[in-house]
Amino acid sequence: MKGTAFAALPYTLLPSPRADAHPAPVDHPNAIWEPASPANYTAADRPTGDPVDLVIIHVTQTTYKNTLPVFWNPRKQVSAHYVVRSADGRVTQCVREHDIAWHAGDWDYNARSIGIEHEGWIEQPEYFTTAMYTQSAALTAAICDRYGIPKDRAHIIGHYEVPGTDHTDPGPHWDWARYIRLVNAV
Repeated sequence: MKGTAFAALPYTLLPSPRADAHPAPVDHPNAIWEPASPANYTAADRPTGDPVDLVIIHVTQTTYKNTLPVFWNPRKQVSAHYVVRSADGRVTQCVREHDIAWHAGDWDYNARSIGIEHEGWIEQPEYFTTAMYTQSAALTAAICDRYGIPKDRAHIIGHYEVPGTDHTDPGPHWDWARYIRLVNAV
């Protein structure tokens, strides 16, 4: 059998492209490591090279299970630092924080931010569970603490707030007051 046995399978059926048996250490202690393709982010040395002063909140518009293969696929040219699962708040890291994930659609915002994707659809508020809010807020609080980012709406923004974007996430059902309260309570 040749080494191309998986070539005909869609990315959603492929195993994680983890190349080694010992995954890279994660930046957030509760995260699991599922690396994005190196073709989908820029290797960097942040915060030395670029200061990190924003956290950008996204919603995947698909399931957690279908998000990771998008980041694994080198043709997609997209990634985020983290993905948070709806049902249990599981945090998965896909790009190291010192690297620049391609999530905002604007290079300057990518270079200065950490991107967090949340499983779900903007028009389906049932995906925004207590577990998701709680674990995501703990993640955001830790990121803010690491980089000295104020825990406020000027520095924790939605994808829709990136200049020039056509995205609307996290959408009208994302409870910003609750989220910022949780971030500050950690």
